[in-house]
Amino acid sequence: MKLLYKAFIASAALALVACDTNFDDRVTDEGFYTSGSADLSTFVAVGNSLTAGYADNALYKSGQENSFPNILASRFEFAGGGEFKQPLMKDNYGGLLLQGVQITDNRMVLSFDEEGNPAPTVLDATPTTEITEHLSGPFNNLGVPGAKSFHLLANGYGSLSGLSTGQANPYFVRFTSSESASVIEDAMEVDATFFSLWIGNNDILGYATSGGVGEDQTGNIDPTTYGGNDITDPSLFAGVYSQLVEGLTLNGAKGILANIPDVTTIPYFNTVPVHAIPMDAATAEQVNGMFDQYNQALQALVVLNAIDQEEAEARFINFNEGQNAPIIVDTDLTDISGILIQSGMVDEETANLLAQLRQANTDDLLLLPSMNVIGTLADASNPMSIMGVAVPLPDELVLTKKEQERVHTAMESYNATIQALASQHDLAFLDANMLLKQVAQDGVPYDAGVLTSEYVTGGAFSLDGVHPTARGYAFLANEMIRAINDTYGASLPVVNVGEYPTVTAHNN
Repeated sequence: MKLLYKAFIASAALALVACDTNFDDRVTDEGFYTSGSADLSTFVAVGNSLTAGYADNALYKSGQENSFPNILASRFEFAGGGEFKQPLMKDNYGGLLLQGVQITDNRMVLSFDEEGNPAPTVLDATPTTEITEHLSGPFNNLGVPGAKSFHLLANGYGSLSGLSTGQANPYFVRFTSSESASVIEDAMEVDATFFSLWIGNNDILGYATSGGVGEDQTGNIDPTTYGGNDITDPSLFAGVYSQLVEGLTLNGAKGILANIPDVTTIPYFNTVPVHAIPMDAATAEQVNGMFDQYNQALQALVVLNAIDQEEAEARFINFNEGQNAPIIVDTDLTDISGILIQSGMVDEETANLLAQLRQANTDDLLLLPSMNVIGTLADASNPMSIMGVAVPLPDELVLTKKEQERVHTAMESYNATIQALASQHDLAFLDANMLLKQVAQDGVPYDAGVLTSEYVTGGAFSLDGVHPTARGYAFLANEMIRAINDTYGASLPVVNVGEYPTVTAHNN
């Protein structure tokens, strides 16, 4: 599998080298631009990593400079927009320091191994951004990586003392106005005439990117009881989001709201194919022999009425000549370990291994990190311990159909709330969900090509497979400008998307 991975990245690098980067059309300051019924003189952007300009699994200076709010601010200048101040990182490495100790990873880059094969790696460098070196605001970009909707209302979310208890965010620690302030309070202190609000992605994203290792908290409106990867209750989200909009519009400000994309359409969930394991006929027969006893035990459990035939068939393991799906752990399946032990079919250790085992199917999504796991050895001293074959992929590397349904249900509720509030307050609205589906399905044209969601080569997404590239952010900024123009009768110019960088073979 490592060879397949290298071949994939190598072909991606060749495609990047072949890209045409010459653009004929340029935005100039000729013409007359207006803000329509909106006042763009003071702009504040509120949100999470997507607002901050996060990319390549880190926040770094050039990424912030290419954030969609900063791009918007550059267009607002044509129609009365003022200064746009961001809490910039000190370097392009991306890591954060707490009293000299690195607490977040550096950014990912596309580098080359000893054999000349390109691959995403974490940049080997010493970061210089110390979070105890407090920045003076007020700031116009209040995008806080990692923030969920309810975090924006939390007082003390930027408290240094709250980091050890998980009640504070290290990014907000750098630029909060005070130890007790909330993000929304700092946003309201700007007294903005125009705002953007894009929040809610992280209310489902952590659950999805952890392969469903978390809880669906629907029905629980107490966020103090939530884990980091839990899905936020939709009614809690609706109440929080309403408060955010009420605060931002309190002084009559106009703005734009963006909804939540379907996270399962991004490269993080669609790069590794389900049928990722090649196998010849002889090997398939040998592997199937390893699971004969397991398959027989499942059929015996049907006879005992411990499970039904449908579940037994879903759990059968069978490899064939050609491409095969890996075996996985599915925590939504019945835990049959106790039944197996009591029946005497297998020993306790084997029963625990088989407790919630099945083979992946086309309804499952293999997460991007599984690319580095499938086909490797779980135990270096045991050549039979092949991940995905003799050893199941862990739950955190697979998003099953049931887990996807939980994400979609929450997303649809969040988006209904956002669109209703945009209509209620006569605000511009960006259907980010629809736009990123277009990127994933057919790609979207821009001035020099087409943006797609293909990992590395598509141009829209950075190396973490979740966050956009600068080019992707520019595309989103343009769509926001169009929504603002339509809603407020403005005539703001768009940017040339192709002039913004994307993943390159020397992105370091």
